[in-house]
Amino acid sequence: MRVTAYAAPAAGEPLAPTTVERREVGPGDVLIRIEYAGICHSDIHTVNGDWGPQPFPVVPGHEIVGTVTEVGSDVTRHRVGDRVGVGCMVNSCGRCATCRSGDEQFCLDGTVFTYASPDRDGTTTQGGYSTHVVVDARFALSVPEGLDPAAATPLLCAGITTYVPLRRWGAGPGTRVAVVGLGGLGHVAVKIAHALGAEVTVLSQSLKKQEDALRLGADSYFATSDPDTFARLAGRFDLIVNTVSADIDVDAHVRLLAVDGTLVSVGVAPSPISVDGGLLSQRRSVAGSMIGGIAQTQEMLDFCAEHGITADVEVIPADRVNEAYERVLASDVRYRFVIDATTIG
Repeated sequence: MRVTAYAAPAAGEPLAPTTVERREVGPGDVLIRIEYAGICHSDIHTVNGDWGPQPFPVVPGHEIVGTVTEVGSDVTRHRVGDRVGVGCMVNSCGRCATCRSGDEQFCLDGTVFTYASPDRDGTTTQGGYSTHVVVDARFALSVPEGLDPAAATPLLCAGITTYVPLRRWGAGPGTRVAVVGLGGLGHVAVKIAHALGAEVTVLSQSLKKQEDALRLGADSYFATSDPDTFARLAGRFDLIVNTVSADIDVDAHVRLLAVDGTLVSVGVAPSPISVDGGLLSQRRSVAGSMIGGIAQTQEMLDFCAEHGITADVEVIPADRVNEAYERVLASDVRYRFVIDATTIG
């Protein structure tokens, strides 16, 4: 089936309306009429060619919420009319050790990502800046009724990306968590860490977002441009979640960790990181994390519904997508853009 979408025709080129082919609904598939598609910084990196050559034309979008309009004959999990979400991946082998353990994002046979990725039928996946998408029903998440669908859309990437390290490294009552950066990822991390019961501190370059951070659930806020910040907070945190996609002084941030503390990066910095080995002698750790598996993503959505957590969003019509990209690069959004996919076409 041919559907309307917005695609980047080549690296660095503006996105423009086009049509793409969606496969017919197979026995294990669902057809989703897309209502909202979030704009992630990863989309911009991809279409600008920052992450290497891409299979252009590319339809970005891995934060998708919509309604099921058709189900395959073998599908029992979803029904026509259900509101569902699709995140960063749409398929995996289902057989390897990581898939069997619920970590499909680390599939040893190759995870199929939502766009610009070779699918198992030999085609290239195209993402959510579109009117419809067909996906394997195993990779469609149930969006709880209590979540506003537009504001829930970024949870399919920003939500799970921050939920995983907070859960994995034990954020909760009695723990001190720092979030580096208050952007699309960071503002969701603050909300989730607060809901988990942790004491939450935001570390940002300046004080301009302090009021926002406290409103979102942070207990304190410090500017990393102030050298006194690092002296004052030395040895304080059990967990630091670094959400920025820029280079930071890793050694300075490691010094903020308590014994057995961990600094986890979820943003992709442009340069490799190095750490003074002496700083790790107090059983401090430096780690990385990405998205979670399907079961954990559903757990995250249910947790967010229980605690009333969504992203702070600005909903735009599809014909403003290129303007939105420019504003993201200028840090002129608080905190995520979401495309109203009903305006595509």
